[in-house]
Amino acid sequence: QLQLVESGGGLVQPGGSLRLSCAASGFTLDYYAIGWFRQAPGKEREGVACISSSGGSTKYADSVKDRLTISRDNAKKMVYLKMNSLKPGDTAVYYCAASEYGDCSGSDAPLWYNYWGQGTQVTVSS
Repeated sequence: QLQLVESGGGLVQPGGSLRLSCAASGFTLDYYAIGWFRQAPGKEREGVACISSSGGSTKYADSVKDRLTISRDNAKKMVYLKMNSLKPGDTAVYYCAASEYGDCSGSDAPLWYNYWGQGTQVTVSS
């Protein structure tokens, strides 16, 4: 059974850091681009980062550029999202998603992705 499971969320103070993890099981991660999305209460789901299947290409939303870093380890079937200088506006449920297209050319759109995790809550507050 194909599954994505996020972890690493929690409560962090403004200016702090977190590393989110996305663990894949039931499929070969190597062929899939992986994206991270977030959704705050009352807002639409927003794509924040994407990494191509090989890891050779990444893409970030302007709102998080220079603060977030996406990476992957295909051998471990893991994708990571390192978040620095967190702000209260980063508070949201964060989801990882897998795309059979393998690249990030359409990664802003949720429909680009075939499989989704259940999400992990990130709260930035003092």
